[in-house]
Formats: sequence, structure tokens, C-alpha cells
Amino acid sequence: MLKRVLTVTGMFLLVMGTLWALQGLGLVKWPPESFMLDRRDWALYGAVTAAIGAGILWLGRSR
Repeated sequence: MLKRVLTVTGMFLLVMGTLWALQGLGLVKWPPESFMLDRRDWALYGAVTAAIGAGILWLGRSR
């Protein structure tokens, strides 16, 4: 059960962090009215979130 929770949580954080980073870098312009577009601080927040998600995903897969 814990393995499944860690895997789902890690995957969610990895996907959302990647989306935030790509929006912050201006590579993804969706949704068009997003306040995160072309904002380097959101690229950093997204990269950190994706890294945390990858770590949780790795932890869940290795248990």
C-alpha cells in the first residue's frame, strides 16, 4: 500500500514539476492566461518539484 502511495505521489509531483518548469521557461504556453509563463522563478520551482517527485518515485519503486 505504501509503495503505491509513494509511486502515485512521485509521479504526480514529477509531471506537475515538469509542466511548471516548461511553463516558466516559456516552452509550454498552456493555459494562455497562466501567471507562470516566461517566469524563471517558476522554472526553478518546477525543477525542484520534479526532482522531489523523482526521488519519491525512486523510493517507492525500490521498496
